[in-house]
Amino acid sequence: MLLSTAVIERSDPVLPTVSIVIPMRNEERCMARCLDAVLGQTYPANLMEIIVVDGNSQDRSRQVVADYARRDARITLLSNPAGTIPAGLNVGIKAAQGEVIARADARTLLASDYLRTAVDLLASRRANNVGGPVRSITPTLRGRALALAWGSRFGLGGASARYRESTEHWTDTVYLGVYPRKVFEAIGLYDENILQDEDTELNYRLRTHGGRILMSPQLRSCYLNSASLRRCAMKNFLFGYSKAAVWQKYPRMMNWRHFIPPLFVVGLVLGPLLWGVHWFFGAAWTICVGGYLVTCLGVTSYYLYRGEGLATMLLPLVFSILHLSWGAGFLVGTTRFFSRWFRRELQSPPLLRKSAPISREDMRMAFKGRP
Repeated sequence: MLLSTAVIERSDPVLPTVSIVIPMRNEERCMARCLDAVLGQTYPANLMEIIVVDGNSQDRSRQVVADYARRDARITLLSNPAGTIPAGLNVGIKAAQGEVIARADARTLLASDYLRTAVDLLASRRANNVGGPVRSITPTLRGRALALAWGSRFGLGGASARYRESTEHWTDTVYLGVYPRKVFEAIGLYDENILQDEDTELNYRLRTHGGRILMSPQLRSCYLNSASLRRCAMKNFLFGYSKAAVWQKYPRMMNWRHFIPPLFVVGLVLGPLLWGVHWFFGAAWTICVGGYLVTCLGVTSYYLYRGEGLATMLLPLVFSILHLSWGAGFLVGTTRFFSRWFRRELQSPPLLRKSAPISREDMRMAFKGRP
């Protein structure tokens, strides 16, 4: 069970130190806005450190961060040779000195009170992880359509962090996440075999150790949504692929809704092939595909009625990309990770304990030799 001490005590009059860990790769266009938002926090500046972990960027991302680091001693830049998000997070968490570890993404803009609110919620609600709802923003038509699809129950199923913005509630996982450091000391770091969906896996492990996860609309942030349909397909394929790895590791974690996209992909492919075997297969294929298209049009009509504009016209295409890429990724991942069902899975090692808090002098010494 998770130690009861892995929470922030409200009775402590001294605010805890916070380490913000930001994995990045080829985010030249977003990093400046991300860092500006983090540096603009109302949390005491002397109690913050910002660790950016670069996953082999090929653009000017490292240079952008290095320029900021030269101007602000709280920022440091580390390298992530593996290049993946969970590996980058682990590099940052191992280097972190704070009593609280907050994850931020390069494409995320945190509200100015984000960290202060998160620390207050960790203490007042005795939570082991807190996060807010996902709010995507984009200036383009395709990006807006993608944001609508990502925020739709039909698009992504039952992820409460995307829909229940108005109510604070205990949940199974949250967007980003702010954790007491002792959580990682108790349950270990991110599983680097889970290339996407790493938060879901970590939070499942947290809950099995008796931890509690709070989703609160008080934690406000915006995600700079990409307008690329190709990037969306690739990312969602990887989500499905990684969900298969999570399924292999924790079978009880899966919900029936996770199997609908891969079954839909299988039916879509096999239906026409089996049509000549028996008329039933052709009829079932027609009904399923027709029902899916009708549902897509129904959801599109709902958003059009709600006044979402021309972006809704792209929703049938976007929904198809989301569901087919996720389903295909899950099928490929199931094949790829099949052998793991027959061997014992290695557990993530716990985070080593470090002394905290961080003094200004400690920060100057720690960052003295950075690039």
